Amino acid sequence: MTIKNIIVISGPNLNLLGMREKDIYGSVTIEEIHAKLEENSKNQNIQIQCVQSNSESEIIELIQNAQNKFDGIIINAGGYTHTSVAIRDALKYFSGYKIEIHMSNIHAREKFREISMISGVCDGIIVGFGAQSYFLALESIKQI
Repeated sequence: MTIKNIIVISGPNLNLLGMREKDIYGSVTIEEIHAKLEENSKNQNIQIQCVQSNSESEIIELIQNAQNKFDGIIINAGGYTHTSVAIRDALKYFSGYKIEIHMSNIHAREKFREISMISGVCDGIIVGFGAQSYFLALESIKQI
């Protein structure tokens, strides 16, 4: 399988990167992350679309609409990781490659963050590398 079209979905509160909890997430913004992902993908013949949404229903629609349009999904579902069966079900429906990412190490934080509703339907998980988690996911998905 060759991955040529990827959608990167960043979930709730990730629009506040660079402003909130800098000790956990650093000072980089989601816009900066998305711009670098788009720049990196151009040099490697990969089409990439980056989207951030605070809306669970919008994230579900993005995943559902990705079927037959994208080869892979990189998703940082934010807080929905721990609560959304609906996002899990949408990801399960998607037949392409799926990577779950988290900037922080969710296993070293509050107990409730250790549980991911979406891990079981993703092909891989990257946690704890800050903004680099996005780029590690892109590197990984290119190797498929």
